[in-house]
Amino acid sequence: MKILLALGVALMASLPATGAEVARPNVLFIAVDDLRTNLGCYGDAVATTPNIDALATRGGRFTRAYCQESVCNPSRQSLLTGRRPDTIRVWDLKTHFRQTSPGVVTLPEHFKTHGYFAQSFGKIFHGEAPMADPRSWSVPEQLEYIAKRDDYQLPENREPRRTQKAAATEFQGESDDDYPDGKVAAGAVAALRGFATTRTGQPFFLAVGFMKPHLPFTAPKRYWDLYDRVAIPPPAQPAPPRGAPALALHDSTELRGYYDMPKVEAFTAAATSFTDAQVGRVIAELTRVGLAANTIVVLWSDHGFHLGEHGLWAKTTNYESDTRVPLIFARPGTATGGTACPSLVELLDVFPTLVDLCGLPPPSGLEGVSLKTWLDHPAAPGRPAAFSQFPRPWTYRAEPAHMGYAVRTATHRYVEWRRFGTRNVVARELYAYQGEELFESENLAERPDEMERLRSMAALLPTGASGGTGRVP
Repeated sequence: MKILLALGVALMASLPATGAEVARPNVLFIAVDDLRTNLGCYGDAVATTPNIDALATRGGRFTRAYCQESVCNPSRQSLLTGRRPDTIRVWDLKTHFRQTSPGVVTLPEHFKTHGYFAQSFGKIFHGEAPMADPRSWSVPEQLEYIAKRDDYQLPENREPRRTQKAAATEFQGESDDDYPDGKVAAGAVAALRGFATTRTGQPFFLAVGFMKPHLPFTAPKRYWDLYDRVAIPPPAQPAPPRGAPALALHDSTELRGYYDMPKVEAFTAAATSFTDAQVGRVIAELTRVGLAANTIVVLWSDHGFHLGEHGLWAKTTNYESDTRVPLIFARPGTATGGTACPSLVELLDVFPTLVDLCGLPPPSGLEGVSLKTWLDHPAAPGRPAAFSQFPRPWTYRAEPAHMGYAVRTATHRYVEWRRFGTRNVVARELYAYQGEELFESENLAERPDEMERLRSMAALLPTGASGGTGRVP
């Protein structure tokens, strides 16, 4: 890491900066894996997340932000390219957008092209070596891939396994830096010190990607001690939605693959608090070295996570628990800190928003919109719907058999399951929501009194065939 940091400092010193670039704000881009809206600032009374909560008090918090596909690789590649999964043709964990859309310019690449020093620590793209993207960064990515064994401290969990994964939970380490996310935070802290002491004039785009609360749920014991398991409420909707098609559900394979499941009761609260502490380390250093006054901080999660709702664990559905994510922008020198915007937004909007806030020319082909209007005026009218999709089966080899397209309005969700590559509909779902609930109760798609709503929501979906390049209005 020292060699790479030295290389970064050398490159920064060698790049000239214009007066216009000096005035541009820095960007601290914080990605969190599998983080749902169980945060204090989103109304969770049990969550211990003081650092993310503090960020929200000085920023704009979007309460209805949605990912484009509820699994890591397509969600991240969609956000980082500013394009929907169908447009870049990335729906699985193995496809790289450089294979399917080689000419696309990514978010960090766009900033790099316009004079920013772009550096990353941790999981920003998918987090496996083949998913690295050297073109996006000024220096090589660091800690972008973490071997599963490095999530553990106990020898029996670090041993190679041919079939099953190791334990779903562990709480052994004493130091945060015993775990990968602690190392990511330490690397980001070192980079910020380098920006403050060595680089003068050139703005930076620093991406920091934390793995937790992604499985396995591992963190130092003191984070587990923050919680009384009895006090954590049970799932509000433990059964599948009434009338839901089998295509919509799954068997929680991701969690059940761990050898101690279902014998242990796994939960993400401790891992969430651990990640919150790492976020706090990085933001505290940003302030300590004097860079906070000219740095935009954005924090987002790639998708949500089921915690027993509908009998499901993990992600990979089109439902609310999986598609709804936290999204916070904190801008220096604004009077709208601590605001909550209820408008429907998408992770696609992150790319054009940062470009707008930093005064860069927008690249062509972006499919999201800048959220600056809603950051300045949280009560302004928003878009009519947000869109997500998911393939079945998951995972697939060559192509999926079906693609489910979801449209979320302020009060309802409609899902249309199509045969992949066609517009042949094999199943429909329609759900109504009460307030901020994260679950679906009953599929209303067959009710005669809901036919007009079903037709109007279906009309919002992409016009192109499943697996094509149809874009959502």
